[in-house]
Amino acid sequence: MKLTVVVTKKNLAICWNTRSNPRYSPRELASQRARKGGSDNPRGTGNQQERLDMYNPNKVPSEIGWYLAGFADGEGSFNVSFRPRTDYSFPWKVSLCFNVSQKDEVILALFKRHLKCGTMRQRQDGVWYYEVNNLRALEENVIPFFRRYHFLSAKKKRDFSKFRQLAELMKERRHLTLEGVREVLRIRADMNDGGKRKYSDEDILSRIENPQRLHAGPRSDTPS
Repeated sequence: MKLTVVVTKKNLAICWNTRSNPRYSPRELASQRARKGGSDNPRGTGNQQERLDMYNPNKVPSEIGWYLAGFADGEGSFNVSFRPRTDYSFPWKVSLCFNVSQKDEVILALFKRHLKCGTMRQRQDGVWYYEVNNLRALEENVIPFFRRYHFLSAKKKRDFSKFRQLAELMKERRHLTLEGVREVLRIRADMNDGGKRKYSDEDILSRIENPQRLHAGPRSDTPS
C-alpha cells in the first residue's frame, strides 16, 4: 500500500501562521517560562532545590538581624587559619571561619537559625561555639547577611572587609599558589589586631619554598 501526503496551500498557511505567531517565538517562550517560574535549565530536583535554598538576608526580621549584627560586632570573629597537610601537593590547608562564643547557647542558636548554616559545639568549660567554616556558606550566607546588617565598630568593619577579600581570593583558588599565600598573609596581618598564631609567616612561606620542612613543627619562638 502506498501512502501519499498532499500538502496544500492551506496546510502551508497554517504552518506559516504557527511559526510567525509571536506566541511561539523563542523570546515569548522564554517570557512564558519566566512568568511560570521556570528557566532554560533542566527542571531537575537539583535546580529546584537550589532555588528553594537560596539564602536571602532580607527575609530575616530586621530586629533580629540588627541584634545579631550588634552581638557579632562585640563577640564575633573572622579568621583565616593555616594547617599543615601531607595528603595534598600543596603543604597547607587554608581555611576561613566566622565564629561566635558565648555561655548562653540560645543566642548562638539564633545565629544558626537565621544564617541557615554553621554548627554549634560546647567546650568542656561550658562555653558554646557557633562557627561557619564552609567557604560556600560563608560566601552565600554569612557575607550577604553582614553586608545587609552591617557593623558599627571600625575594627569589625576592617576585619569583615579583609575577610571578604580572602573569600574572593580563595574562590579563585589563588590560595593554592605561593603568590596567593603571600597575599593571604598580607591581608590577615592586622586582622583581629594581629592575634596569636601558631605558625608565623616565615614558617608558612618556608614550607612552600623548602618542602623538606614539611614535617617540621612550628618554631619554638612562635606563639602557639
